[in-house]
Amino acid sequence: MRHILLLGGTTEASMLATALAERGERAVLSYAGRTEAPRAQAIPTRIGGFGGVQGLADHLRRGGVTHLVDATHPFAARISANAIAAADLAGVKLLALTRPAWEACPGDHWIRVADTKGAVAALGMDPIRVFLALGRQTIGDFAEAPQHFYLLRFVDAAMPPALPRHHLVVDRGPFSLAGELALLREHRIEVIVAKNAGGAGARAKLDAARELGLPVVMIDRPFIPDRPQVGRVAQVLDWLDHGVVRGV
Repeated sequence: MRHILLLGGTTEASMLATALAERGERAVLSYAGRTEAPRAQAIPTRIGGFGGVQGLADHLRRGGVTHLVDATHPFAARISANAIAAADLAGVKLLALTRPAWEACPGDHWIRVADTKGAVAALGMDPIRVFLALGRQTIGDFAEAPQHFYLLRFVDAAMPPALPRHHLVVDRGPFSLAGELALLREHRIEVIVAKNAGGAGARAKLDAARELGLPVVMIDRPFIPDRPQVGRVAQVLDWLDHGVVRGV
């Protein structure tokens, strides 16, 4: 009987977990442990890291894992790279479930940068009001630009960031266009900083920026080594059944 380890933390991972449970698959969903109160899942879960490539490879062997599905965030580059190397070491089949990147639409004003350092530079020196739609793991670089006001939104309460002028909203998506418009207007936001995470659940802020004529500093996805990947849960299930990636 196959045994599936699902590296999660995304909406797609939760959708796949539900589908695996409905099929009666032997599967475990693993969280990195960055969210204090992760959503309940339809399959057993574990929280915490594995100890790098070797630790993950050892876990795959000890647990008799036959299939590893990487459904982590598109910016979890280190975890994804570790998964590729560990699956190779352990002789385990690997597939990534990742959402397509966003593409700019007519009327969008995107300033594309490679990383958060580039995003800080793109904000300039004059004080402005910024919506940092990034999550708490990547806001530390913005302490280098304390002149700006930062609107933050996390899925749970956290230690106050080292930003002298900020406001924190605790909320969990998906978010609506009407809600994002209200949020941006309430806090008089002048620019949005976002990662190109893709997906529908966080897309509304980009639609709101377009409607309000706001620029978006868009951080490009990090490099991840080549690996087999799909964009839909149905394709993962097909891979499990047939051992190949097909455009289903």
